[in-house]
Amino acid sequence: MAYTPGCLSILQISDSHILPEPGETLLGIDTAYYFQAVLEQAFASGQQFDLILFTGDLAQHPSPSNYQRILNTLEAYQTPCVCLPGNHDDYELMQQILNTELVNCRKQVFLGNWQIISLNSQIPGAPGGRLSDQELAFLERCLGSQPDHYALLAMHHHCQSINSPWMDTMMIENAQALFAIINKHPQVKAVTFGHIHQAITLEAGPVRVWGAPSTCFQFQPESKQLTVVNTPPGYRVIRLFADGKLKSETHHLPKPLTGLQTDTQGY
Repeated sequence: MAYTPGCLSILQISDSHILPEPGETLLGIDTAYYFQAVLEQAFASGQQFDLILFTGDLAQHPSPSNYQRILNTLEAYQTPCVCLPGNHDDYELMQQILNTELVNCRKQVFLGNWQIISLNSQIPGAPGGRLSDQELAFLERCLGSQPDHYALLAMHHHCQSINSPWMDTMMIENAQALFAIINKHPQVKAVTFGHIHQAITLEAGPVRVWGAPSTCFQFQPESKQLTVVNTPPGYRVIRLFADGKLKSETHHLPKPLTGLQTDTQGY
């Protein structure tokens, strides 16, 4: 997708699963190496991003060490970045360390006549997702107070079935409540999420629904059980236009992963 002057551009990255120590691997993969490779490719394309949207599972085993390394990597790109928690993350620790002017856990960001609303779908200690009453009330306030701003919603867990039986057990369990709010506010144009480790495009009426690839390994689409595949790491680019239209596409690194282990017990 060629750059279009006058539109806003968001780089969505997700599910980096960075480990506490440099050089550590997950399923045979140096997740930090591929995290940096994805960012390098995205920025080497010549695109200018108005925001990096990091949709959860930043860390595999959360610690001050890996969150600090993530912060250092992101700040080098001098681009505002919003981070939201996934099921593997320690949200409290994220908020403590990812708390700079550039990189933080802000839940509402305004870009032109758009607002990007980040929702916490984490159930502490569980792999699945849910939006608490507080999160739903926050969403209602953001949309109700800004009827003239188009809205892009972001969260970690998927809010629609992706036809993958094992993964769909972890989708947002009260997604109906989410869409009840969305349906009252026509300025909501899209929902995007991570967690599923694969690119997908769905629809909910007029609302686009997007899943982002992981910056490390991908999951087999429409699989009955956890299965990793050698599809290269990737990212999503979302473009927001002043008239409320939006476009998106995903990109992947040019080469498959090196050293991927298909035995997923270590995940």
